[in-house]
Amino acid sequence: MFAKIVSAGATDIGQKRSTNQDHFLIADLNKSMLVQATSLQMHAQSRLYGMSHGKLFMVADGMGGHSGGDRASALALDLLIAQLLNSMHWFFQVDIEREDREQDFIRDLRQLIQRAHAGIEREAHADLARRGMGTTLTMAYVIWPWMYVVHAGDSRCYLVRDGVIERLTRDHTISNQLMEQGGMTPAEAEQSKWSNVLYNALGAGGEGVEPEIRKVNLRPEDTILLCTDGLYRYVNDEELLSLLSSELDPEKACRELIDTANARGGADNITVVIGRLTRPDASQPKTREAAEITLERLLGEMTGYDNQASGATTSEFDPVSPQADTDPG
Repeated sequence: MFAKIVSAGATDIGQKRSTNQDHFLIADLNKSMLVQATSLQMHAQSRLYGMSHGKLFMVADGMGGHSGGDRASALALDLLIAQLLNSMHWFFQVDIEREDREQDFIRDLRQLIQRAHAGIEREAHADLARRGMGTTLTMAYVIWPWMYVVHAGDSRCYLVRDGVIERLTRDHTISNQLMEQGGMTPAEAEQSKWSNVLYNALGAGGEGVEPEIRKVNLRPEDTILLCTDGLYRYVNDEELLSLLSSELDPEKACRELIDTANARGGADNITVVIGRLTRPDASQPKTREAAEITLERLLGEMTGYDNQASGATTSEFDPVSPQADTDPG
């Protein structure tokens, strides 16, 4: 059974900062073709889209001076987007039922982050004003029914299921490291001067980054939350669970969480991304094979040479249908 994802994201400067150094991204990944010229019954510059092959969520919290943090977090997402667009073959070909292919996929996920780290470091060394800039990065990539969480820093990813909230990431801070080693209690770690000091992030003058990668089996009615520390330092897990379990749609839930953090001080930038998995309509196809429409079939419907082809079907993974669109460029 496939599930649709209804999602939203929002970012806010907060009450104390002069700039917003957070960035986020929500994207569907799908195959497309830009038609340059054709004798078929479609316009030149039309773009044909296939079904959605994945859902991508990213949150980044920059650090390093007035402009450095904003640039680092934006650059991290830009570099990741560029890599994804130029290496999409492995997203589409990954067979998570084969252990060897999945290990290749996880290796590639790790390399995505490491290359983004290297790109940030190159720019930082080229501009003295941005020396030491860095960013957290928390990314969730959903290939139903699996979610791969890729993480460095102290932004977070949560999963809400059956009235329980679970944090899927670890905070890569010195205080949390000391707590895990028994040198601090959770309360001491939260109040420690080391709670904002990262030992693992993209850029920040580090020799490298070691992304944490976790695989999660999703179910319909799960809710995914990605956020920066500007949220969770003001809204505890019980409050997150209460709001995410409510009937609020993701857009309103994002706004409610941000308003709560601001009302309690809002000393940092606040970014929230929510993805809610809904149960599919009974009329939708139950398998990927039934949902997928090949380009040949799509073109057949457009030109009329395949009279047996049925209408286009909405992907149950996300409401993105194979379609033709006119490219504005």
